[in-house]
Amino acid sequence: NNSNHTIDLNPHPPRTQLQTPPQIPKPHTPGQHKPKQPSDLSYRRDSLKMSTKWVYYFGEGDKTMKALLGGKGANLSEMSNIGLPVPPGFTITTTACIAATKETKWPAGLAEEVTANVDKLEKHLGKKLGASEDPLLLSVRSGAVISMPGMMDTVLNLGLNATNVESIAKASGNPRWAYDSFRRFIQMFADVCLNLERSKFEQTLDSVKRSKGVKLDTDLDENDMKVVCQKFLVLFKQLSGMSFPSDAREQLNIAIDAVFKSWNNPRAIKYRALNYISDDLGTAVNVQAMVFGNMGDDCATGVGFTRDPSTGQRIRYGEYLMNAQGEDVVAGIRTPLQISEMKKTLPKIYEQLMNIFDLLENHYHDMQDIEFTIQNYKLWILQTRNGKRTANAAVRMATEMVEEGLIDKKTAVLRVTPDQIEKLLHDQLDPKAVKNSKAIAKGLPASPGAAVGQIVFTSDDAAKFKEAGKPCVLVRLETSPEDIGGMNASEGTLTARGGMTSHAAVVARGMNKCCVAGCSALDIGHHATSAKLAGHTLKKGDWISLDGSTGKVYLGKLPVVKPDVGGGVGTLLRYADSFRKLGVLANADTPHDAMVARNLGAEGIGLTRTEHMFFAADRIPAVREMILAFDKTGREKALAKLLPFQRSDFYGILSAMDGLPVVIRLLDPPLHEFLPKEKGEIKQLAKTIGRDVAEVEAKINSLQEFNPMLGFRGCRLGVVYPEINEMQIRGIFEAAVKLAQEGKKPFPHIEIPLVGNLKEYFPLKQLVLKLAKETGAEGLVKYKVGTMIEIPRAALNADN
Repeated sequence: NNSNHTIDLNPHPPRTQLQTPPQIPKPHTPGQHKPKQPSDLSYRRDSLKMSTKWVYYFGEGDKTMKALLGGKGANLSEMSNIGLPVPPGFTITTTACIAATKETKWPAGLAEEVTANVDKLEKHLGKKLGASEDPLLLSVRSGAVISMPGMMDTVLNLGLNATNVESIAKASGNPRWAYDSFRRFIQMFADVCLNLERSKFEQTLDSVKRSKGVKLDTDLDENDMKVVCQKFLVLFKQLSGMSFPSDAREQLNIAIDAVFKSWNNPRAIKYRALNYISDDLGTAVNVQAMVFGNMGDDCATGVGFTRDPSTGQRIRYGEYLMNAQGEDVVAGIRTPLQISEMKKTLPKIYEQLMNIFDLLENHYHDMQDIEFTIQNYKLWILQTRNGKRTANAAVRMATEMVEEGLIDKKTAVLRVTPDQIEKLLHDQLDPKAVKNSKAIAKGLPASPGAAVGQIVFTSDDAAKFKEAGKPCVLVRLETSPEDIGGMNASEGTLTARGGMTSHAAVVARGMNKCCVAGCSALDIGHHATSAKLAGHTLKKGDWISLDGSTGKVYLGKLPVVKPDVGGGVGTLLRYADSFRKLGVLANADTPHDAMVARNLGAEGIGLTRTEHMFFAADRIPAVREMILAFDKTGREKALAKLLPFQRSDFYGILSAMDGLPVVIRLLDPPLHEFLPKEKGEIKQLAKTIGRDVAEVEAKINSLQEFNPMLGFRGCRLGVVYPEINEMQIRGIFEAAVKLAQEGKKPFPHIEIPLVGNLKEYFPLKQLVLKLAKETGAEGLVKYKVGTMIEIPRAALNADN
């Protein structure tokens, strides 16, 4: 230790000093190792219930114990075991959380194990928790089995009180750091442990800054910070009705309780629902010795990724802040520096950190999200986990890691989710419109894609706009975990503060939503109902457009386009083709959709719903005329108008699927679905077809059914009015004959819908066979006719 109160945390001597760069394991050989997926939990839930050990000291577990120790705890033990500089501590298991939540009290034996491990930690470091001089200070963090960034709670600097902060201020030679750490602890403890209103503390801090005429927390000196601490203690008592607890063991127990409870806070529940994470996994609690990135200019804190989480590019990526604590980076309170800047200012630390990046990615066979702190020029690793990434990045990483020999092809396929493949069809701002528009501001491109919507300033308003079917963009000073619902409801997010690893950026990337963060030109408060941006006043309901790939912001409503899917997806799908056993058919109701499906590798169309072809403005009048006709002649007259549309649609679809099967379902839904419901529309329809309004209303009423899903529809409609199906079948065969004459290979499968009895099926099948001969399709066009087993009666009669 030196006179500047360096906290010497030596968890696993002598391996932690990393005097030489750690050895990087040899590249992975495909087939040798199959890295586990996030859902591959090594401990089955029933075996966890039998666990009698509630607490594991770092190093007692390993990365395979994720279900018991949570992702963070398992990785802290793993990193301790491989000799990385990890501050020592212990993990309270997920089973303890489950038991405490169920019984609303700690399970028997947990308190004793916590005490024993605190004693062990005190002995390890030669410090006492709650001591009046040189006390042991702790962090208490959540750690779920599956990463849920920002959704649960953390308490830092635990162990400080109004007495020992004075001694630390004197002994450290850095009183500003001491008081800054204490004010952070008071605010965090109030917010996380007692659910006191965080904004009250922010307002108190802001008032002190205003009185000093400064904008940043770092501009406050030691006396200012001492005043902030005193004001916070008074505010704490006013809001809670109790004095701030001075006993460190009491602080610890309250903090552990708070982290347990945070498993079921609203934002965590919402996040699990959005990401299909089970509610019964529980969270672990990690109690760890504090290291400080805010002790002075030789300290820093940061977050890094072993690859770019937005693009997947193999570059070391991240951000850090000098003289700051971890929440300053992830909360977006200050705009951080790029990690590449560290090479100039802290070259030895940078080299050590880059070697650790390499080691961890090779060790876990995946891109890592790493939290680190530098205290008095010493590097500490606080966490590693498989990093969140955009869909584009997931595909690029998976395919490039195969090329690098880090993972095999099967792992690559399993690592990219179906949702991510789907989300690659991201909206982008129309390049032509962008060329002709001028961006009014630029922030950081925190999550790619485009967001065009009406401005809202609160998550509640975002939810209301979504319910009303109005696209919106959430505009905030900075986001917090409470905003997850609003971010999900909005098209994208714009923040004034924060960087590429802020809460807004990380959550948006996980949701595959557009985000522009750290837009310094945006002038907005915590509870704003309006904002100013580059001289423009923004109000709720104004249109705004964001480009998450460039960080540019545009006023107004720019058009969006769908991007082409790149080669990485094709490579990944080729990998999948070598493993899959199922064929892939698409749903497509238009020639365009059929072509898109073909280009994406569909092996045919499993369902073309012909009723979807009838709703276009130039077709619906003829459909209604057909339905409201009072005799067969009237129906045939209307159907003759529809035949060219049907023939053209079928030609385009069968052409796009040249040589592949296309299942075409004949008209299925109840007829009343095509008819107007408003009186004005009914009156207009009556005028168009030359009928009295009363006649039209009577016809519409006659078609209403108690249970239209099993009523007059599907094959029953075709049996009673065969001319409807005849028009469609003729359109299919005429289109197919034309394609066959052009040298193509149409392959229609004509589906007779909703059959429950063979007597319904046979007359319509005979109609198909008859029209095949009449149109010249028989012998020229390969076709099938059949039905779908889709109602219980059909299933029971399927062997007839």
